[in-house]
Amino acid sequence: MKILFEGDSITDAGRDRSDPHNMGSGYPKYAAELIRARAQVRAEVNEQSGEPEFWNFSISGSRSEHLLGRLENIIALQPDFISILIGVNDVWHRHSTTHPVPTTDEQFEANYRRVLEAIKARTHAKLLMLEPFLLDVPDKAAMRPELVRVIEITRGLAREFADAYLPLDGLFTAAEIAARERRVFSADGVHPNAAGAEFIAEHYLRAALPLLGAL
Repeated sequence: MKILFEGDSITDAGRDRSDPHNMGSGYPKYAAELIRARAQVRAEVNEQSGEPEFWNFSISGSRSEHLLGRLENIIALQPDFISILIGVNDVWHRHSTTHPVPTTDEQFEANYRRVLEAIKARTHAKLLMLEPFLLDVPDKAAMRPELVRVIEITRGLAREFADAYLPLDGLFTAAEIAARERRVFSADGVHPNAAGAEFIAEHYLRAALPLLGAL
């Protein structure tokens, strides 16, 4: 079973890009470990061999247009399961003080839709869409209204195309409120620390397992 992670720096997480099987240090690493452990237990119980094969095509800084640019690589792989986390850079890069990139909401939706349509039409992959998120840090407060719009677009696309959806923005918000502390999961509000990566991975496993069949 081929399991593919796609996204930006949150999913790239410093991976060795010369090796598409390298998961980096972020949530794909933890999610792959959890899924592999689950597969090993099932294999022992059912006396079956084989384990899932993990791939990561994510590249730091990616926006929806870069995801679209990698579409043919995704199709060529023919994954059995694919997860996608994209969107925060389509907002964040609008606010760059040196080289702003004015990706509009309409462009984001059009790019993402083309990717999702192709995955559904040209692969047999089950699809898990992860919600872009922005944690509560003062220096990025201006981005929140724009990210909310991107989240709503993502949710709308998920209703059309996804087999499962992981509402990370809401999950992180609820967890930080419960902890009564900011920066529990991320120092800059965008890139998860180890606790944030493990948090995503745990929820990822719950969302993915019903779609992974034999696992």
